[in-house]
Amino acid sequence: MATRLVQINVKAQDDSALGGFWAEALGWGVSSEGPGVTNLEPEGFVYPDPVAVCIDLTASAEPKTVKNRVHVDLATTSAAHQAAVVTRLRDLGATLADVGQGDVPWTVMADPEGNEFCVLDPRPLFRDTGPIAVVVVDCADPRAMARFWGSATDWTVHEVTDHDAMLRSAKGVGPYLRFVRVPDVKTGWNRVHLDVRPYPGDDQEAEAARLRTLGATAIDLDVPWTVLADPEGNEFCLLAPG
Repeated sequence: MATRLVQINVKAQDDSALGGFWAEALGWGVSSEGPGVTNLEPEGFVYPDPVAVCIDLTASAEPKTVKNRVHVDLATTSAAHQAAVVTRLRDLGATLADVGQGDVPWTVMADPEGNEFCVLDPRPLFRDTGPIAVVVVDCADPRAMARFWGSATDWTVHEVTDHDAMLRSAKGVGPYLRFVRVPDVKTGWNRVHLDVRPYPGDDQEAEAARLRTLGATAIDLDVPWTVLADPEGNEFCLLAPG
C-alpha cells in the first residue's frame, strides 16, 4: 500500500478571495464543493493525477500569526520571466516578504493573507513541474522526514542531505516535495498542510495503521477523513481511497 500527495490545504479567512488570487497566480480553474471551501486545479485536470498537487482553501476565522511551515515555490523559465511573474503577482495583491533570507536569487513574497511563497530563479530541474516547482516543508531532520514520507507515499527520494531532502512522484511528473532544515520549532497547528490519498481499492483504516507504524500519530477530530501527524508533528489528512 501507499498514498499519494494529492493536494495542499490552506486555511483562509476569505477562501473565495484567496482562491481567486491563487487561481490567477497559477493559471488554474476554481470550483467549490460547498460553502467555505474553494478548490483549485489546472484547467482540464482529472483528479487525482501526480502531474499537479492541487490546492484546497478552507475558511477559518483564526488569523495567521506565525510563519507557515509549508509553502510553495513557483517555477520560472528565465530572469525576465521571474521579474514578470513577481510584477504580475504584486499587481494581484501579493507583497514582498522578508523571512531572513538575505541576498538570494529567488524572490520571497506573501499572498494577500500573508502566506509566504517564493518565486524561484530559473532552474533546469524545474522546467517540467508546472507552475508549482516545489512544495516546501520546514523541518528539524530532513533525513528522518525523507524516510517517513518516502515510505508513506509512492514518491521517490531524489536527494537527501543534513540540510534538505527532495522527493517527487514515482511517475517523474509534477512538483517536488522538499524538506528543509530550519532552526524554528513548530508552534500550534499548521495553517497549511498536506493531504494524501490511498489508491482505489486500498483500505483507509489499514493505511492509517501502516502510517502509524512508520511513525505517524493519530489526531482525534470529528471529521470524515483521518487526521494524522508526521514524526515532527506536522498535521496531514489521509483522505478516502480514490
